[in-house]
Amino acid sequence: MVLFERLMKKLDVRAISTNPPLLLSMLLFVLILVGTVLLKLPIAARGHLSWIDALFFSTSASTVTGLTPFEPSETFTLFGQVVLMVLIQIGGIGVMAFAVFFVILLGKKVSIRQRQLMQEALNAPSLGGVIRLVSWILIVSFAIELVGMFFLAFRFVPDFGWGMGLYYSLFHSISGFNQAGFSLFPGSMNRYLGDPIVNLTMITMITIGGIGFTVLAELLSTHRFRKLSIHAQVMLSGTLVINVVMVLAIFVIEYGNPHSLGPLSFVDKLWAAFFQGISPRTAGITTLDPAGLSQASLLLTMLMMFIGAGSTSTSGGIKLTTFMIVLAQMLTFLKGRREVVINKRTIRHQVIIRAVSVISISLIVVLIGLFLLSLSEDQPFLVILFEVISAFGTAGESIGATADLSPFGKAVIMLLMFFGKVGPLTMAFSVTKRSHVDIRYPDGEIYTG
Repeated sequence: MVLFERLMKKLDVRAISTNPPLLLSMLLFVLILVGTVLLKLPIAARGHLSWIDALFFSTSASTVTGLTPFEPSETFTLFGQVVLMVLIQIGGIGVMAFAVFFVILLGKKVSIRQRQLMQEALNAPSLGGVIRLVSWILIVSFAIELVGMFFLAFRFVPDFGWGMGLYYSLFHSISGFNQAGFSLFPGSMNRYLGDPIVNLTMITMITIGGIGFTVLAELLSTHRFRKLSIHAQVMLSGTLVINVVMVLAIFVIEYGNPHSLGPLSFVDKLWAAFFQGISPRTAGITTLDPAGLSQASLLLTMLMMFIGAGSTSTSGGIKLTTFMIVLAQMLTFLKGRREVVINKRTIRHQVIIRAVSVISISLIVVLIGLFLLSLSEDQPFLVILFEVISAFGTAGESIGATADLSPFGKAVIMLLMFFGKVGPLTMAFSVTKRSHVDIRYPDGEIYTG
């Protein structure tokens, strides 16, 4: 009893309960553990599945990444696949969102503490309207996934029959909207490379899930771009530009590559470039084997995975708005101006500091992961780098490293997936105490550049 009291004192449970970032991280960790136990059940796997692999699959699904050491369709039974689907759904929308949803269903009142957790999880500006936002997110998410399932069924039902066709439609709709990268087909979606229905439906699901719930709410309330918030404007314009640039770059670079677009017809080249240019930044579902891409395309893909999608979305990475703010800060410096202005709006200094901190922490984490895997894995440097960035960005693409990872390598990748899902600043705030200091010290000059 004395030992238990000492342990609880060291854990400082009260400190955990009053630290929203830490509590959110703990909830995700618990979800991963529950998923691991369920996937290890005899009814979940078709053969023997080690604990490390069960943990890896659970982490990948809960963090909506999609990196897998084996093909999910060949590894798991229907029960195991449903467990993966549920983990993707809860991990994508958020553990706390579902917890609050069930509290509401039970007719209970949502406490101030729970509201604060949801405010932290959704980056909401205030506590007011948080519960309404959570309910809206869940309802709209389920509605969008059902619409995606409806359109995918036009292709999957004729191919697999009503039962399996609808099941495959639901699984891939959830996977696409939550940016999970999981597919029940060997080789991801390669068999539907030139299929307009599958391509348009999946890319639409990926794009909607990637712009973020707050932006989606604004779009549904107003259809005029000028009336949107500066965040929504930057997110939408940035998404459009970066998607167009990536699609064109993949098409031009890979046009004659015999290992990617080269052998395809012109129309299939367009569909494959369209999918490959948009999906890797957030989702990781592919119609092309990434291992066949040229080094230039792999470099662009890694950049997209590192950037990720939008804040309050289901994806990882540093987030597109973070990248846009730092880019605007760089242009402001080059022009010799003092304030960062985007669309006639001045960006607060604190927001710029936050963006720079996110990128700095993310780069350090990626470098540490790259260093550790370079020590433990006997694979080419580019393959390891791609795996590390894919795990951090919860993108889910791989060019051959995942299946050959050592137990230590799998542990590193799992930590990167967890870090990428939780977010750099959330993870940093989980283990540090934020304090306000009123002392102002004299300025000091340090030469840079």
